[in-house]
Amino acid sequence: MPKSFDIVNQKSSGQDDDVLEAIHAVMHLYRSQKYKALRDGPHDVTHMDSKVLGFFGRRPGATQSDLAQQSGRDKAQLARLIKGLRDRGLLAAEADEADRRNLRLSLTAEGAALQRSLQQEAKRLSTTAVAGFSAQEVQALKALLDRVKRNLDTEA
Repeated sequence: MPKSFDIVNQKSSGQDDDVLEAIHAVMHLYRSQKYKALRDGPHDVTHMDSKVLGFFGRRPGATQSDLAQQSGRDKAQLARLIKGLRDRGLLAAEADEADRRNLRLSLTAEGAALQRSLQQEAKRLSTTAVAGFSAQEVQALKALLDRVKRNLDTEA
């Protein structure tokens, strides 16, 4: 009978693919911590709710189409998310002056307060992630990850 290999639990080979595995592991831990904070926190928000709130917090007056283009998500899924956030009083909508068919969306005061709370939690996780790093190490890590991203962008 041929030998089988446990590829998942193999020791690092030192090859280039280990870099992406490390990035994947870090992102998995980050998302796990973020989901736990959302689940256990005082706010009834999902990961996607937090993403949508963050988008409109950074881009007040943007449209659902802007969000779809930026996120690559399905428009129907986003429409449901936006409706839910509007129904809960976290997003406000105004008709677009140039095109009345479009709605310009922005955070309500309650939505902005929630977004600030979510940003504080994200900052806490970020601080935890780089605990013990010098400012130069953090800057170098960001620069290296930017290079990895650029390298992958050229492949797309």
